[in-house]
Amino acid sequence: MATRRGTHVVTGARRRLGALLAVLVAALGLVLGGATAASAHATLEGTDPARGSVVATAPGAVTLTFSEGVSLAADSVRVLDPQGKAVDDGKPEHVDGRAATARVALRSGLGNGTYTVAWRAVSEDSHPVGGAFTFSIGAPSDTSVNAAAVQGAEAQGAVAFAYGTARTVAYVAFALLAGAAAFVLVVWPGGTAVRGVQRLLMTGWVALLLSTVAVLLLRGPYERGTGLGQSFDLSLVRATLDERIGTALAARLLLLAAAGVFLSLLVGQLGTPQPKPAAPEPADDPEDEEEAELRRLERAAAEAPQRDARLGLGLAGLALALALTATWVGADHSAVGIQVALALPLAAVHLLAMAGWLGGLAVLVVGLRHGLPAAAVDRFSKLALWLVSALVATGVYQSWRGLGSWSALVDTSYGRLLLIKVGCVAAMLGVAWISRAWTARLRTADESAGAPQEARADESAAVGAGESAAAESGAAGGGAAGGGAAGGGDPARAAQLARQRALRDRARGERGAAGSPARAGLRRSVVVETSVAVLVLVVTTMLTNSPPGRVAQAVAAAPAAPTAGAPAAPGRAEELKLPYDTGGRTPNAKGTAIVTVEPVATGPNQVTLKLADSTGQPAEVPELELAFTLPDRDLGPLPVTLQPQGTGSWTGTAQLPLNGMWVVSVTVRSSDIDQVTATRQLKVGP
Repeated sequence: MATRRGTHVVTGARRRLGALLAVLVAALGLVLGGATAASAHATLEGTDPARGSVVATAPGAVTLTFSEGVSLAADSVRVLDPQGKAVDDGKPEHVDGRAATARVALRSGLGNGTYTVAWRAVSEDSHPVGGAFTFSIGAPSDTSVNAAAVQGAEAQGAVAFAYGTARTVAYVAFALLAGAAAFVLVVWPGGTAVRGVQRLLMTGWVALLLSTVAVLLLRGPYERGTGLGQSFDLSLVRATLDERIGTALAARLLLLAAAGVFLSLLVGQLGTPQPKPAAPEPADDPEDEEEAELRRLERAAAEAPQRDARLGLGLAGLALALALTATWVGADHSAVGIQVALALPLAAVHLLAMAGWLGGLAVLVVGLRHGLPAAAVDRFSKLALWLVSALVATGVYQSWRGLGSWSALVDTSYGRLLLIKVGCVAAMLGVAWISRAWTARLRTADESAGAPQEARADESAAVGAGESAAAESGAAGGGAAGGGAAGGGDPARAAQLARQRALRDRARGERGAAGSPARAGLRRSVVVETSVAVLVLVVTTMLTNSPPGRVAQAVAAAPAAPTAGAPAAPGRAEELKLPYDTGGRTPNAKGTAIVTVEPVATGPNQVTLKLADSTGQPAEVPELELAFTLPDRDLGPLPVTLQPQGTGSWTGTAQLPLNGMWVVSVTVRSSDIDQVTATRQLKVGP
């Protein structure tokens, strides 16, 4: 009855955890579906010339200053004139070697007008960033450059998906490789002789190798926003190798070559079956005690090579795991921001603990099908407790470091993904609790099975002794009766009995290895736990591709710079009526020019100009000009390019860089010789 009640408790807990997991998967889908473009990880803090400014003379260079160091390519900073032609020398560089700056020289003899600066770089945490802004020489003008089209820092959808998938596979493969190796070294040395465990080790190594190569090839198109066809462009690969992440990927490939040698030694040293030492017999006299001590020393000497091999392989494996971990943490969020000296080792511990837990779970699933002892399961359960503790402690620190504030949990994509990860980890802990319950049952079941096995062994020994005695008696009496009873006179019969006994023993062993309810229940629980762990790794990959909450909130709080061609911000609209009279005799010589300006603020303003004759009907004229002048600053006139929108109607964009009392002038020519200019004042700003 108690067992049935316990089964109901475990089943109910499993159902609740399944429901929680479904909710977490749905939440992850909502985040993915509603996620917007990730903000930059390095923010643009200043420019020279300033964004949206008007300078009197052409500058010799454009300088950008960032919140953190960036790496530059040949096209990282482009400067385009109003016609969209490049006017930079195409050689961006850091100012005085400072990694947080970028400068590109400009050609001489630049004319007046509005210039667009489009920039794209790679921040220290290996993420591409980009943007665009404008400045004007002499006076603002219309520009054919669409700033929104040249400022994107996003990769193409297919490239971004392939790149993210390769990074996720790399995380899973590292966890499988490092965790499985740690499991067989610490928990189950005999597991290296199991074919399924060997396949896990090889799968992790091959998957990590292929995913690393894929990340290296896809990094160039991912940074530059090109398509998958550029993945095999050797120039992009060379450019990637010059970056921090490229160096880390190259180091990872070299370390994987060493890891291949390590795996061959691991399987070769520990995978060889070792002879089992005979159990010591109880000693009753001093001579027997001396003999038992001698056997113990012989056994210790026989086990010494295996023990030394495990120690050496363990130290080598730990060094390899630490080095592989550095290829991630040295080129990600941990390498920039606050408390880098503390963040780097804690991030390495976090990644190693994750690998030990997830990889160990994978080996546990395989081992439960191949006679993994209950003692080994118990050892891993205790080890997993320490791994989870390390995961939680380092995860709390990383969360605090990345978020910066409680509001970032819900206001940024990083915070929302972090909440989902916390929920997944909570689900993992719940499943782990169920696994520990099954582990206790497995231990109890194995202890209970020990006594019947010993009884069967004693019974077999007794039967064997009886058969031997009967055979000897039969031999003494002529051998006829004894031989017939024991079947000793029929070799075929004896061989058949031996085969049946062997089959029975093997079936009993297989049932003990995989057929017990406790072992099957633990295996199912571990499979669920491993599945949730993979989901955690997917969310972790998304977190590494998202800007930390601190950065995202800083970018959101930064004021947006005006850009050429951008739609005017919502605000007030002002209508100016300018009566005009050219003195001519044509119907369009006299009327009213109606100028509408919106939003009457610095930056781009949408302008509508309508002409009406003296009767109020729309009027057409041979020539019409509209300009803005700021007399107090000796700025202007700034002409507006007008586009016809029908009879007597034109539209355009006026770039007003400064606040002040502007003068709006409309020049109307009604014939070859009749022309007049009408003016009105327009106040911009407070």
